[in-house]
Amino acid sequence: MSVIFTAYTGTFRNIEETESKGDVYEMARIALERMKEDLESATRSEFVGEDAEIDGSSADTLDFVSRAHIVLDEEDEDTGPAKIVYYVKKNDNEEDGSLVFYRSDTPEFEERPEEGTGGLVICDGLSSVDFTYYDDKGDVFDAWDSADKSGEEKLPKMVSIVLGFINKSNPDAPLKFMTSVELPMSMPGEKSGKSS
Repeated sequence: MSVIFTAYTGTFRNIEETESKGDVYEMARIALERMKEDLESATRSEFVGEDAEIDGSSADTLDFVSRAHIVLDEEDEDTGPAKIVYYVKKNDNEEDGSLVFYRSDTPEFEERPEEGTGGLVICDGLSSVDFTYYDDKGDVFDAWDSADKSGEEKLPKMVSIVLGFINKSNPDAPLKFMTSVELPMSMPGEKSGKSS
């Protein structure tokens, strides 16, 4: 009986780990696709990326104007560009020190929520959120502020995103997901937010 019980518990543990990792992969895929769409529709108005930490873990924020506003209420009309804010908070409901990643979407001319509030959870169970910015010369920046830039350089040429998720089966090896997004509006002569 003990041999059979050990075999069954091992099998169920493997199934649980596989399902948990499957949920993480799906969450990461959806989050990265949403961010890619938002960034590809960014306008030259304002773009601020801050290099931040929470308890020693990377918890970067990103604040920009995009044409990728999501209309959630059927009665609302598409009001044009929206202020998109991605920010991170510590998950106070978990003891594992995990982070929660939020996306706030406010039409450009409406009042924005207070900093670090509002929006919806885009994913949780994170160990880190890291953005890296590249200019048209290929130089790398941990932060970006369009107010410090001029002309065509108001937006970065490319943004790299790395989401680290807590790996319950091996806490020392977080599950990392990465993508890079080229911003079409950063290219000289481009008038639309569409990539070719």
